Amino acid sequence: MKYYVIAGEASGDLYGAKLLEGLKNEDAEADFRIWGGDLMEAQGTKLIKHYRDLAFMGFVEVAKNIRTIRRNMQFCKSDILQYRPDVLILIDYPGFNLRIADWAKKQGIRVFYYISPTVWAWHRSRIKQIKQSVERLFVIFPFEPAFFQEHDYQVDYAGHPLLDVINEHQQNLNFRLENRLSDLPIIALLPGSRVQEIKRMLGVMLQMLPRFPDYQFVIAAAPSIDNGLYKSILEDYGFPLSPRLHLVYNKTYDILKEARAALVTSGTATVETALFNVPQVVCYKTNFLTYQIARRLVDLSHIGMVNIIAKKTVAEELIQKDLNPERLEVELQRILQAKHHQNIQRDYAAIRAQLGETGVAKRVAALMYGYLTS
Repeated sequence: MKYYVIAGEASGDLYGAKLLEGLKNEDAEADFRIWGGDLMEAQGTKLIKHYRDLAFMGFVEVAKNIRTIRRNMQFCKSDILQYRPDVLILIDYPGFNLRIADWAKKQGIRVFYYISPTVWAWHRSRIKQIKQSVERLFVIFPFEPAFFQEHDYQVDYAGHPLLDVINEHQQNLNFRLENRLSDLPIIALLPGSRVQEIKRMLGVMLQMLPRFPDYQFVIAAAPSIDNGLYKSILEDYGFPLSPRLHLVYNKTYDILKEARAALVTSGTATVETALFNVPQVVCYKTNFLTYQIARRLVDLSHIGMVNIIAKKTVAEELIQKDLNPERLEVELQRILQAKHHQNIQRDYAAIRAQLGETGVAKRVAALMYGYLTS
């Protein structure tokens, strides 16, 4: 069977790789053509577009890059028609993928969607669009089936795919030695996987270095980001790499396994950090206009996914002007105190329990193949 799979972000590449592995186990003759990243390509698939060329974040950023997005859209449609897949599998990335879903439905192509757009948070008008264009929707949060049921749409829930990824992670016992880290406790810096995120978040995170002299800081560098970007930010803020400041590529889980605390850009990484039991501060800053538009549209009391799942503040969120060195120092100091760890660990355990059991990608792949062959 022929599968055309589109993931436009680092998290989609992570989940997509596990899904492809599951589909190959279900379908011995599976043939893939993908938009994604290194992890999906490592499954032996044909990579057409890398997500580094697709990750535009925010209303203003999308507007600035609209011509590129339109070219990508047109190329994608032509490539799908040429390939003629048995199914189009879309992974998150709703701004692009929902438009492709509408188009594909009109072409008579079956459409499956893995990881729902956050219509429960904002843009509920998309529910009608999903119902019209998407044959099967596979969700990853425990509250989503009931939400869609209220809108007369049956979805499939098999758990959160991060459970598989983290469960299979093998701790590198030589991680500190291989990356020239000292015995000082580690504070992990996770500034995101998109250029815009890193530019806005890393600078303020770096300013914790002189305020916490008894710790070393390790930046979790995204594999899709050129080293020059990180170096330029370090130079701009006057923090060169040193025995207390390290830049480590593509080893986020090894870093979190060793970390005492973490400063994390809002997104999937907040859930990953929770699953590694690391106390964290959620950081978020975007273009002023983008933020003003979003705060009027989003119907949520939190932005960090770890807090959304918990339905309360498990990790403090510093947003826009609140993300400044003074506030960040206070919150980092707080989560480093041992008296807070018991409460944090209890909340993290409750979150983990909500996310289901391991074997998620295998179950989703089996569901997809069952629908395709029934």
